[in-house]
Amino acid sequence: MKFAIALFSPAHSPASRRALRFCEAVLAGGHEIVRLFLYQDGVHSASANTVAAPDEQDIAEEWRQLVSRHQLDGVVCIAAGLRRGVLDEQEAKRYQRPTANLATGWELSGLGQLHEASQHADRLVCFGGH
Repeated sequence: MKFAIALFSPAHSPASRRALRFCEAVLAGGHEIVRLFLYQDGVHSASANTVAAPDEQDIAEEWRQLVSRHQLDGVVCIAAGLRRGVLDEQEAKRYQRPTANLATGWELSGLGQLHEASQHADRLVCFGGH
């Protein structure tokens, strides 16, 4: 089965942990994740500057490892990212910001990527949001 995953909650939220565990189970079960899309506060999981307290699980780092290990299509909504300060090199330059902070493995793109993923997947599963 092919899944598209959308995450709307920040890196260290219960919804983000559930989404991460769901993705691990999907992949362990031999299924495919066609795209992992971060939207709204979910974009914080793609920031290279997200740091967990030493006594906490680093969910943002676990997301980065999952995307890298499984070569997932990790997409961050560009509008949500810009509003929350998650920038790649191109956007940092465009908006004259001192540095980019988009973690390796993620790319900024439009909301249309979520729609496209839902068209190619058997299931769209969303985590977080209101």
